Amino acid sequence: MTYSVEWHNDHVRMLDQRLLPREEHYVDFYHTDDVAEAIRNMTVRGAPAIGVAAAYGVVLAASKGGADSATVEKAIALLASTRPTAVNLFAALDRMRRVLREHNGVNLRAALMHEARLIHQNEIDSSSAICRLGASLVPEGATVLTHCNAGMIATAAGGTAVGVIVEAHRQGRVVRAVATETRPLLQGARLTVWELIRAGVPTTLITDSMVAHLMRTTRIDCVITGADRIATNGDVANKIGTYGIAVLARAHRVPFYAAAPMSTVDLRLRTGEAIQIEERSASEVSHFAGKRIAAEGPEIWNPAFDVTPHQLVTAIITERGILSSPYTRQLTKLAGPSGGRRNRSGHL
Repeated sequence: MTYSVEWHNDHVRMLDQRLLPREEHYVDFYHTDDVAEAIRNMTVRGAPAIGVAAAYGVVLAASKGGADSATVEKAIALLASTRPTAVNLFAALDRMRRVLREHNGVNLRAALMHEARLIHQNEIDSSSAICRLGASLVPEGATVLTHCNAGMIATAAGGTAVGVIVEAHRQGRVVRAVATETRPLLQGARLTVWELIRAGVPTTLITDSMVAHLMRTTRIDCVITGADRIATNGDVANKIGTYGIAVLARAHRVPFYAAAPMSTVDLRLRTGEAIQIEERSASEVSHFAGKRIAAEGPEIWNPAFDVTPHQLVTAIITERGILSSPYTRQLTKLAGPSGGRRNRSGHL
């Protein structure tokens, strides 16, 4: 079985997503510093998977002989510095920090390991519910467009957006998936297509710039993407290019859905304007496969994410229900102790 992150004996094992689809290679990590670098260099990527990897990275810090609370706190700070946009990273580290402060003693490593495994299991359970609920939104005989990668390898579980498509295909609802290549690192072409084909879903790969032409000339029944952070008002941060697709979906009357676990929701942020957008190396744009493809001389701007305003989001699919506007009230309700109540269709 393919997985993105797991605890293996006394260390963390991760699928090196940089090598896909050419090679399915797993790397063993024994030190927190190496896990932090794996998150930074995108050996592991996808908001939920990053959160799980970081939690296990904290356990590694506590596994060292003579490790104390200061050592673990330092490891948490290091992991928090790796990538700024995906809130799952910080949600997982907040949970680990809370355990650290409550169990500062001889059983610290065991307590941290228990919490890390809970975080991992939470993502597995959430992903399963999201796939089931999201599939209910897909009409019979649908062609579905997705952007970037929000599948099994991005979540350390069954996936969000891609998982919804796979489940809807299993139910006989999806006849074809359309995946954008997703510049600049081609997560769509390399990862999403790889996952969809392995799941037996008929798939068409397009360039990012073809979406408008596609929607005008071909029937697209809905767009489903993942999310790296969702603000309280429902603004959605996702891979760069998502905002443009949402604008096009609105213009062509195509429903636009964001699928993400509640660990992706950041109730500390009122709107998406407060989301910090990660800017990555210029070489990801100027180079391909280690060779320069861009002319010398220009300045290069490489934001990894953009923010889609909540007005363009038809619904948000979470493990606790399918949300529709107004999102502020519903997201706040879902974050409460009861987790909200939904009807048989999954809608709050």
